[in-house]
Amino acid sequence: MVHRKMLADGVLLMALLIICMEELHCRAIQVDPPEEIKIIDHGHLGRLDITWTLPTSLINFQECLRYQVEYFNAYAKRWDVIRAPRRYFSAQFDLMKDIQIRVYTLLSGNCTNNTLIKSVNYTELVQKAPAAGQADAVKHLECVFHNMERLICKWKTVPANSQIYMYYWHNQLEKTQACPKYIHTNGVRSGCDFTGKPLPDFTDVNICVNGSSQEGPLRPKYTSLQIQNYVKPDPARKPSVMPVQGGRINVHWRKADGKLPEHCLEWEVKHTSEGTQYQSKTTPTMSTSLTLPTVGEKNCFAVRSKLNKYCAATSIWSEWSRRACILADNKSDSKF
Repeated sequence: MVHRKMLADGVLLMALLIICMEELHCRAIQVDPPEEIKIIDHGHLGRLDITWTLPTSLINFQECLRYQVEYFNAYAKRWDVIRAPRRYFSAQFDLMKDIQIRVYTLLSGNCTNNTLIKSVNYTELVQKAPAAGQADAVKHLECVFHNMERLICKWKTVPANSQIYMYYWHNQLEKTQACPKYIHTNGVRSGCDFTGKPLPDFTDVNICVNGSSQEGPLRPKYTSLQIQNYVKPDPARKPSVMPVQGGRINVHWRKADGKLPEHCLEWEVKHTSEGTQYQSKTTPTMSTSLTLPTVGEKNCFAVRSKLNKYCAATSIWSEWSRRACILADNKSDSKF
């Protein structure tokens, strides 16, 4: 019995020694950061490829190397962090802002007995924004994807009498394209109409608006958007109203024609009543019909819609539909 206990204690001690030696071996490995970071610009309006060199001290551990990349996202105004299994990654940058990138080395797997070791230091690249132009080419650049069919981008030109150009790119294009059809205001380019020009959903569409004035080149404006997040539905058709039992009114409507999926829409119904006291109330719904109580002498209804959170990260409310009204004696008001 004593012999068995001594044998078990010896096995346990040997296991502890092995673990300790492995940990000491892991700690003895010096994990250096990459030696150099490079930016490759293919002319895709801010979509850049980032590469870095292998740490010379870890050339024999390549199968165990991973990397942690931190870069400043100028659009979101935050540092984003990703894990890269290879020595490159791609991201979107605002080319008129400083580009800031940091890369750490990660060592794990069989080389460290599945212990993750991160380099204490990082390699950093900072590329300063170019000094291009004394004034912005445009301000208030806004894009709206009308009914998921017509992308319209508009801007305010600064300064006046400028010559403005717009370019775009996405990953289904081999090279940058120019605006297919400019919108003009008082003879000056004030927007771009993409109607009839298909653009991909759930893919970054990179846009650059630049130009020149009598004083010289203007500072370009860069933006990147996924068009499904800029949808503004067309107004719904005028609702139909019908009295039902209990002094209530059933309101029913249909979405506007087009390819916009009905299951992607959420609605608001605006109920306005007129009588002894004016009242107005808005009710949210996911359905295209709603039953509401009668209030006052005349009840009027209008609806509007936007994409719900299951189909887009953000959306824009449509305009209100035409009103449909019904009088207290259950007769529709033809004037509306």
